[in-house]
Amino acid sequence: MAGSFFRVECPDCENEQVVFGRASTEVVCAVCGTTLARPTGGDAEFAGEVVETVEAR
Repeated sequence: MAGSFFRVECPDCENEQVVFGRASTEVVCAVCGTTLARPTGGDAEFAGEVVETVEAR
């Protein structure tokens, strides 16, 4: 998971948002403000469902 981006579905409003897999700050949904990812000192802990891995171009 290190260095990857993931499309995460918000558990409250079903908005899909791209989140960095090693997020160093809490990531919230841009639509409703629900926490989507929490930093853990390594790989982020996701609160929503990971829909897909997003490839860098």
